[in-house]
Amino acid sequence: MILLTGFEPFGGQPMNPSWAAALSARDLLRAEGFAVEAVELPCVFGAAGSVLRNALGDLEPELVVCIGQAGGRGRVSLERVAINCDDAPIPDNAGNQPVDREVVPGGPAAYFTTLPIKAALLAVESAGVPAEVSQTAGTYVCNHTFYTLMHELAPRPGVRGGFVHVPFAPDQVEQGSTVASLPAPTLPVPTLPAPSLPVAAMAAAIAAVVRASLNQPSQSSGTTRPTGETRPPGATRPADVALAAGSLH
Repeated sequence: MILLTGFEPFGGQPMNPSWAAALSARDLLRAEGFAVEAVELPCVFGAAGSVLRNALGDLEPELVVCIGQAGGRGRVSLERVAINCDDAPIPDNAGNQPVDREVVPGGPAAYFTTLPIKAALLAVESAGVPAEVSQTAGTYVCNHTFYTLMHELAPRPGVRGGFVHVPFAPDQVEQGSTVASLPAPTLPVPTLPAPSLPVAAMAAAIAAVVRASLNQPSQSSGTTRPTGETRPPGATRPADVALAAGSLH
């Protein structure tokens, strides 16, 4: 089973490209013979983790890939680490704005992804999509979800997971999303159109990450996935993947 979950829109945006990309990636993977489901997460601290935990319990996936929006970035970002910190630059969709709060009280300071991020990076770039390895998932709901995911997977040997950030979609940029350039100190701050990426390219990247993860051992742990029963044509690993889409980085 492959689970794709995506975040609802937030911050006044009419859509969240991470959810749109998750749905499109679901369709791509289904066409290749994978069994895929999709669930939308709320952009709310705590609630996002609860919905994710329920999905993990109901579907029992063997690979989890979380996806979130990182407006202002121009590449698909493969996140290396989740930190035990909620520190919100803006309120979430329920009005919560935690400051310097632990995601899991008393939990480890951080968790590394257990996806083969360098192999996934090569796979995404080979698909013609700009990509990078990122060293920070931020401290908003995306990192909250990433940390919650890895905390939940820690006692589940054989289940791997990680997080992928995607840029704005072109429609969001057309509606006015901008990023500041670097001005001279005494000049007004000019703005430039924010980088964007078509949802179809994001979906292709997500599907590439999934395929790479099914065929490569974890870069962080060095472990391999156990043999499963359901395999799409040409696959060498079972088709049990969970994808979760997200929010701010």
